[in-house]
Amino acid sequence: MATHAGGVHPGTAPRTYGGVSGRLVFGAVMMLFGGLMTLAQGIAAVRTDKVFVSAPDYIFSYDLTGWGWIHMILGIVLVVAGLATFTGAMWARVVGVVIAGLALIANFLWLPYTPLWATVLLLIDAFVIWALCTGGQGMEAGMASPAAMTGGGRGPGDQGPGGQAPGGQGRGGPGPEPRAGGTGPVAE
Repeated sequence: MATHAGGVHPGTAPRTYGGVSGRLVFGAVMMLFGGLMTLAQGIAAVRTDKVFVSAPDYIFSYDLTGWGWIHMILGIVLVVAGLATFTGAMWARVVGVVIAGLALIANFLWLPYTPLWATVLLLIDAFVIWALCTGGQGMEAGMASPAAMTGGGRGPGDQGPGGQAPGGQGRGGPGPEPRAGGTGPVAE
């Protein structure tokens, strides 16, 4: 049995959870996780500066307390947007992409202070942006339409065995005209 190149079996629809695709659920979970980690990072920076590595020659050296407040705000907004993404709200996806992008930049600038923690958050923010941009409302990215999944997995213009689509129709139209005395198509 042949399957679609994307791994989707003909006649099956992508999984959705209350109208939200699996990629959006993944993005929402990663946003919650990344938001909580960013919030914890901000709290640690505001509470005490002794947790972080000193970077005396770093070109982007800033006050850790100020960066802590920035991380706390980004973390709170990421958590709220992550919770709202579970509802499938488009505004939550847009806010999530924008805030994850800002958090990605902030964590890049934060690399000298907490290299491992910032690297993990960079990856999480990148996955959040990917999931929110590619996860559709009930349709996974790369799928043409629900109609393309019915009828044996062939979409318009796809040819079946022998160069013809189902029903004897090739790419050029309805196919050859039947013979005057017969019922079948003319042999070429």
